[in-house]
Amino acid sequence: MKILVTGGAGFIGSNVVDGFIDAGHEVVIVDNLFTGKRVNINNKAKFYLMDVRSEELKKVFEMERPDVVDHHAAQMSVPASVEDPDFDARVNVLGVVNILQCAVKYGTKKIIFSSTGGAIYGDAEVIPTPETSPASPLSPYAITKRTTELYLNFYAAQYGLKYTVLRYANVYGPRQVPHAEAGVVSIFMEKMITGDIPTIYHYEESPDGMTRDYCYVKDIVRANKLALTAGDMEIINISSGVETNTMQLYMAIVDSLREKGAAKDSKFDKPNKGKARAGDLKRSCLDNSKAANVLNWHPEYDLKKGIAATVEHHLHN
Repeated sequence: MKILVTGGAGFIGSNVVDGFIDAGHEVVIVDNLFTGKRVNINNKAKFYLMDVRSEELKKVFEMERPDVVDHHAAQMSVPASVEDPDFDARVNVLGVVNILQCAVKYGTKKIIFSSTGGAIYGDAEVIPTPETSPASPLSPYAITKRTTELYLNFYAAQYGLKYTVLRYANVYGPRQVPHAEAGVVSIFMEKMITGDIPTIYHYEESPDGMTRDYCYVKDIVRANKLALTAGDMEIINISSGVETNTMQLYMAIVDSLREKGAAKDSKFDKPNKGKARAGDLKRSCLDNSKAANVLNWHPEYDLKKGIAATVEHHLHN
């Protein structure tokens, strides 16, 4: 089938593009290269340098007539959304509406949307958090993701446009850029490799940092491939299902780098500490049992295996 991937030059999007192409699909990429990189673009995909908010997007849909849109283009930083909620909403809401209008007009059959399980539930009462838990977004970024989910529900009811929402945990892996908290694994690796000591942000009562659910990008790719033909009209968590605090993540990276002969200095045994930032959740971990039932998806990478693969990529790139 023909699949249009927005944000297909970015970290997650480019990995998803590679997965689709490896599976034999025809792929079209739309990306403004604001955070994406040309080097990430698969040479078997057709590429349009374009913002998802652009009026010109309808010409891409008119020419390409994609069967499925896999939407990954986004303003992805929680702190940035707090600092500039206007920009966040313009990209993450108005951009989506532009895509949905084009999809309806030019016969797209389905939207796969990369939402956030790591932020949309807020400080959830149930950990690991299932999809039945109420959305309680505590940042403009999370608000825009939930807003998009509601728009998808409207377009499905009004126009019959199918969708699958994939609520990602904290994704990491090759091609991740060290950008705000969204790329904490990449930030830590980059700093350690260049000799700097990373900072762990934390609340006073949790000196080892907040907890998160870290999911390796190759597991994310498999979820997107499965969602092409399954999970219609569903919201599904994609996660490791394991709660990990920042210190545990930090030490996993230190250990993996040392196995590869890097980060040998003892100074890396103790990271710097900083106060939690606006919008930081105290705990986040997602129940992934629905993904198993609906998509027949299970994570194949635990943290140690995923970090080792990511370290290998960073050291050679």
